[in-house]
Amino acid sequence: MSGIVVFIHLAGAVALLLWATRMVRTGIERAYGKFLKTRLRSAVSNRASAAVAGFFLAVALQSATAVALIISSFSAAGYVVPAIGVATLLGADLGSAFVVRVLRYDLSLLVPILLLAGTIAFRTDEARGLRQIGRILFGLGLLLLSLQLIGEASEPLRSSKVLPILFDYLATDWISAFALAALLAWSFHSSVAAILLVASFADKNLLPDALIIPVVLGINFGAAIVAAMLTKNAEPNARVAPLANVMIRGALTLAALLGQFAVMLDPAVFSAQPGESVVLVHLSMNLAVLLIGLPFAGAIARLLEGALSTPGEQSPRTERLSALNGNDLSNPQQALSNATREVLTVCDKTEFMLNGIFELYEHWDQKKMERIQALDDEIDRIHNDIKFYLARISEAALDEERAALFQNILGATIKIEQAADIISESMLTRARKKNERNIAFSPEGWTEITAMHGEVVQNARLAFNLLLSRDVAQARHLVARKEAIRQLVKSSEESHLQRLRRGNSASFETSSLHIDTMRDLKEINSLFVSIAYPLLEGEGLLHRSRLVQVADF
Repeated sequence: MSGIVVFIHLAGAVALLLWATRMVRTGIERAYGKFLKTRLRSAVSNRASAAVAGFFLAVALQSATAVALIISSFSAAGYVVPAIGVATLLGADLGSAFVVRVLRYDLSLLVPILLLAGTIAFRTDEARGLRQIGRILFGLGLLLLSLQLIGEASEPLRSSKVLPILFDYLATDWISAFALAALLAWSFHSSVAAILLVASFADKNLLPDALIIPVVLGINFGAAIVAAMLTKNAEPNARVAPLANVMIRGALTLAALLGQFAVMLDPAVFSAQPGESVVLVHLSMNLAVLLIGLPFAGAIARLLEGALSTPGEQSPRTERLSALNGNDLSNPQQALSNATREVLTVCDKTEFMLNGIFELYEHWDQKKMERIQALDDEIDRIHNDIKFYLARISEAALDEERAALFQNILGATIKIEQAADIISESMLTRARKKNERNIAFSPEGWTEITAMHGEVVQNARLAFNLLLSRDVAQARHLVARKEAIRQLVKSSEESHLQRLRRGNSASFETSSLHIDTMRDLKEINSLFVSIAYPLLEGEGLLHRSRLVQVADF
């Protein structure tokens, strides 16, 4: 087999590994994202619990980078202090290393089972939760299959004449090996995929033992940089945890590399099998980073906070990078794409507000209240910017399809901005009254409101995804959920009246708050659902009127 054919097979197997890893992660995020994020927020009360929470979240998502992005968003919204965020990422690094350990077991028998189960779950039911479970199972099957394909594709490399020369050189130049491994992890955006690939090479005795430790250390260094680069344009608070992770993990990997120069530790100490040595060195390194770095998380976080928050710092308004490039107005397609990106920014901020207001219902916090008000002001400014930008696009340059997209973007922006106004004006006022009156919902009432809020958050994410995916099936599912929300409100109001009849004192005190909050959430949900209407109407799946046609008398 020629070298180019071997490379194509190996590249395809690696591509399948990366795609499968992403499929599993996105499936988990869509099916259990809110639950995982809620559990994470409740678990990060101190550094130890934050590290444990980060570990399990990384195991669930199979990615420490995904955890880093979640923590960055929490830090930007004020939900997580930077020191706790750093501890969470250190635990997440160990979690992703643990995932590699699990995937190294011989699970080949599970490949056809997972593929079959995933296909059945995805195709037999339109329910969003079951379809995402099918996506997860199918992704796991592809992931395990990709590992088999990598092993088979790398088999001909044993007889390669070039690869031994390259590896023999790198075995004498650990600095270059470290740098190339870091570049590999960066290009994959996944330490899990990079370590699994290197372990497969080691299994085939393609990777010299002398290279195992430098390469693993380089992958750890490169993986730490990924999240820091992805958040480089974020707010200062959002950048602290990823940068601190780079400082801790990077410093310790470099220190370990220098120690390897001095000690010349044999990887066989970890395991007699080279592939297992790769995995165990990786696991040991991340465990050491957690144990050594955790006590310094607070100090490093404070150091970075001071460095990023300079006295001459510009306001968030001037700092924020806008996608609304005036030079693109002559190209309507690019201009509309720019506007869509800005709408997604509005979506992110609105989701923060929707989650944040509910936390204020539970525990009043002046800073969080101010943060929600500031977000609403930002949304108003971006909303106006989008409207003025769209107004500058020449209508004469728009064909029918682009004109429809123009109206969809404008309509979605208006609806999301209206939802943000309800949160910042109506719901924030109710949360403040609840705090000032020092009253609490009845346990049953709070359960009903919590269930309603959870449904609205899920529908919000589904609506926001439609701006990019234009998925008709998801649009239909979103519209169908509107009736479920209506039934939730009706059932809650009936239950609330029953509690009033029974003389429930908590229900008496919070009666107007309960009913008004449910109706606010219902109105917000209606705005999100209406984002799907233009898409369905374009497909001929939406009636122009809900009124039943009757004959004139």
